[in-house]
Amino acid sequence: MSDQEDPRGQVEDHVRLTPGALRILTAASTLFYEQGIHAVGVDTIAAESGVTKRTLYDRFGSKEALVTSYLRQRHDQWWARCQQRLETAEAPRALTLFDSYLADVPLSGRGCAFLNAAAELPEDHPGYEVIRSHKQFVRARLAELIAEDGESTQPERLAEHLFLLLEGAVAHRGIDGTAERLQRARAMAEDLLANRTSS
Repeated sequence: MSDQEDPRGQVEDHVRLTPGALRILTAASTLFYEQGIHAVGVDTIAAESGVTKRTLYDRFGSKEALVTSYLRQRHDQWWARCQQRLETAEAPRALTLFDSYLADVPLSGRGCAFLNAAAELPEDHPGYEVIRSHKQFVRARLAELIAEDGESTQPERLAEHLFLLLEGAVAHRGIDGTAERLQRARAMAEDLLANRTSS
């Protein structure tokens, strides 16, 4: 596994994932992704999750902490699905990350949750570091898979190419409303991996 910090499963210790906390996080996750972080207030989240605002603050402390937990959970869920696919994937396994995003198309109608959040959050927001860590993790994992599978003599360079292809395609998922660019990006990635001697 990469030395890059992995933001998986690091919900703050003070967040007690009681049934009420889980309802809050589930409701907030849906609302933040579908409507945007700034557009959703704690009143709406509390109402949607069937708890009081006091309960929300008791469990999460602040909207800022709730946003951070949402992003960490989003990474957890994405990585769990991707890791499950990697366990049975054949080389070149770097393509599995493209396949994972393609399989998640029904869940990604508004594009990448992390890019969307990055557009809304200031850099000093604790959630911003989760976004940065997630992207660094994906990039590092691509390089690891390429190196482990012996797909290139320059795995870091090839990983950068694939990462930029993947990021561009995922970003356009939210703009285009289709997976067409993701499919094209995967085909381009497959070509780059096949041309391993010059990558």
